[in-house]
Amino acid sequence: MRYVFFVLFSLCLLVSCNNQPTLVNQPPPKVQVVALQQQEITIEKDFVGQVYGYKDIPIRTRVEGYLENMYFEEGSYVEKGKLLYLVDPNPLKESVNAAQSELARSEINRDRAISDLNRIQPLAEINAVSQKDLDAAVAERKGSEAMVAAAKAKLKLSQINLGYSSISAPVDGIIGKTLAQQGEFVGRSPNPIILNTVSTVDSLRVEFFVTENDYLAWVNHTKNNQGTNTNELQLILSDGSVFPYKGKVKFINREVDAVTGTILIQSIFPNPDRLLRPGQFARVRAAVKTIPNALLVPQRCVNEIQGNFSVMRIKENGEVAQVNINLGPVYRDYFIVNEGLSPNDLVIYEGLQRANNGSMVEAELIEFISQVKAE
Repeated sequence: MRYVFFVLFSLCLLVSCNNQPTLVNQPPPKVQVVALQQQEITIEKDFVGQVYGYKDIPIRTRVEGYLENMYFEEGSYVEKGKLLYLVDPNPLKESVNAAQSELARSEINRDRAISDLNRIQPLAEINAVSQKDLDAAVAERKGSEAMVAAAKAKLKLSQINLGYSSISAPVDGIIGKTLAQQGEFVGRSPNPIILNTVSTVDSLRVEFFVTENDYLAWVNHTKNNQGTNTNELQLILSDGSVFPYKGKVKFINREVDAVTGTILIQSIFPNPDRLLRPGQFARVRAAVKTIPNALLVPQRCVNEIQGNFSVMRIKENGEVAQVNINLGPVYRDYFIVNEGLSPNDLVIYEGLQRANNGSMVEAELIEFISQVKAE
């Protein structure tokens, strides 16, 4: 009986040993890698800018009175010389009439003085009147002529002021919202003096500020790239779209602001479609540096831990090596590598979660296509 039990136990043990799983070598995980290349690139930087009309001309009233009429639609395009506002001209017309009357009286006095002089002068030649009477007649004539000249100047000034009652567009452009309505008294504080603004928008001014370092880098880049289109400016609108027309620098301010450490730059952009309007904010994109042999790594390949950057590089035998790298500026969806990698190095692009430092992988070489559109 004991012998039978021993045989059965041996058989069970043998069966259980045969049911143990067989160890099978797993193939290395597959990853996608890219080969690093060097190329000449231009580093661009964005600056916050504000849009102004090429000319923003305030419409002022130079005389005071009640606003009688408006001859435009707010927000419309007006041509130079178009009548915009009419201030009550009646008080100014009365000033003109008074000046004309004063001129007429002065001319009468002048004519009388001339007549007196013409009568006295022959008598003075034969000593029929005294020299004192002759001198008085000459002085009277000169004084009357001066009074006529003053009256003419006063009349001209009154006519000029009367002309100011009709306010016309100084330039071609788009007129904004009126700050005074028909029937309102204008021209004297606190009543409106600036009634509106006309902006020329076929071209636009875009002003932005840059730091001293950016200014120096930009100037050096411009000097080294004379005659190329790398000095053109781009405008990035608030919705992220790129304005289709390129701009150029109009002027750079004479000084750096001592408080902010920045310098003002004014640029000009054509705006033939009149899409942009004064007051908009946009980003001005400018080329600030050219790197002839930049080593680029896709941003997706880079890991960051507490400010330290690394990539997974593939050795010739398929072994993964974690490499710490030193990065330069961002270029589109790349990083520029300063130290740690070399041209043609293979770094993991897809499958980082399946690769560990020192493990073996099966690498598939792919071509990385930048998702940032070159403008």
